[in-house]
Parts: sequence; structure tokens; C-alpha cells
Amino acid sequence: QVQLVESGGGLVQAGGSLRLSCAASGRTGSNYDMGWFRQAPGKEREFVAKISWSWKGGSTTYLDSVKGRFSISMDSAKNTVYLQMNSLQPEDTGVYYCAAGRVAVIPGGRADYWGQGTQVTVSS
Repeated sequence: QVQLVESGGGLVQAGGSLRLSCAASGRTGSNYDMGWFRQAPGKEREFVAKISWSWKGGSTTYLDSVKGRFSISMDSAKNTVYLQMNSLQPEDTGVYYCAAGRVAVIPGGRADYWGQGTQVTVSS
């Protein structure tokens, strides 16, 4: 069982920055993914970013609209993944969910484990 605890959401003006954190506890095993999805009001949950690692090394994947603005990283010693969000825009507003395990980049999202979500609101 993996537990995910998110933090870092809040209210920010357009052009501002936030950093989300997701701390994982429990046995994660090898070939593990951690990432972020978001859900705007009235819309389907969508993939934002993920980081994957295995014996081959790590890799990252991003939603096209956040490339160059968002960056995902991991502190393995703390079992924590971060999402640094810069140049935030109102369209980035939504509930951001941490995901872990087998993270699928599909509409609606799919993963083995989910956090409770943290609200990100970007005002104009």
C-alpha cells in the first residue's frame, strides 16, 4: 500500500509560481512512476507530468501546454515528487492530483495510487 500526501496548492496571480509536493510512503518497488494530473471545473481530469525510473534511468513526460513552464523532479531520499509551476495562467486552475505506480497518460488518467488533490487557483 502506498500513501500519497500532497501540499503546495494555493492562490496565485497570473505569471506567478507555485511548487507542489507529493510525499509517498510505503513500498513502491521498481519501474515506478510518479506524476501529476489536474481537473478543471467541468472538465475531465487530464495528465500534466510524470517522472519514470527503472534500471535504464529516469525520464519525464509533460503535457504539451505546460512544457517549458512546469518541471517535475524527485527527491528519492524523501520519497517526494515535486511539480514546479512557473508562468501560471488562469487555464492552469484546477485540482491537482498526485499519482503513483503505473501512471497512464490517457484522458481521465489512470494510476495505482492517488492523492486527495490540492487546489491551484490562478487569477488574472
